[in-house]
Amino acid sequence: MRPTGLVLVDKPAGITSHDVVARVRRAARTKKVGHAGTLDPFATGLLVCAVGSATRLLNYILGEPKVYSARIAFGTATDTDDATGAVIASGGAPNWSHLETAIESLTGTLSQRPPAYSAKHVDGERAYALARRGIAPALTPVTITVHQWTISSRDDHSVTVVIRCTGGTYIRALARDLGIALGTVAHCATLRRERSGPLYVSQAVPFDHVGPELPLLITSPLVAIPHLPQERVTEEQVRRLRQGQRIEANQEGARAVLVDASDHIVAIADRHAALGRAEWQPCVVLPGDGE
Repeated sequence: MRPTGLVLVDKPAGITSHDVVARVRRAARTKKVGHAGTLDPFATGLLVCAVGSATRLLNYILGEPKVYSARIAFGTATDTDDATGAVIASGGAPNWSHLETAIESLTGTLSQRPPAYSAKHVDGERAYALARRGIAPALTPVTITVHQWTISSRDDHSVTVVIRCTGGTYIRALARDLGIALGTVAHCATLRRERSGPLYVSQAVPFDHVGPELPLLITSPLVAIPHLPQERVTEEQVRRLRQGQRIEANQEGARAVLVDASDHIVAIADRHAALGRAEWQPCVVLPGDGE
């Protein structure tokens, strides 16, 4: 039986998210693997991979809040806003007396300018591709939300923080902007994703523990969609759902995850009103064993 579900991987620094997906593909012996949110190559931490038919659920996985631990180094700015880039500016020590005010200014709903070396599209091309050719990409600011900063430690030249934010937030850009707010320049020296929605890096397996010769730890996708109500369906309803037919809705909510007697996901369905009663219209259906 082909594996289906989530594989939580603790990504090391120096490899891409695609490298992790490729490793999981080899371990699962299937090409059907995707991930729920990329990590920069220099970053470490939680990468949520979906295997097999669970890839159909990626758009429904709860990926927020994101929680990162980052060390922000002051005194140098880089072209990538992280430790892998070339130094483009130097500055003095930060004005630590303004740290609390600076963090406040970078909390809440913000308009953030993405890093030049990012995967954002500019006129049909990735920003990082333009930056590598020496072209400064014209990046449109994006709206993000930073819920909270927590200071873990501080020394003369850096501060380590835990940042809770929405998806799409560039921690590298927050590091850059914190340096500016403190009267100097800065870059993100280290970055680790601690959490993505209901999933934590403590639940993940090390990258080196993923391979075709090792048992693959599969997690049920149900743990990643706690925001959707669940409704258990009968064998007859399973058959109808897999034929694309509607079934009676007994659970409240505009959308639900429908599970069989073994708590396997059968479908994600949207509520539909028909002839005075509520029905579930399947929008994503997972195949059964052997299909």
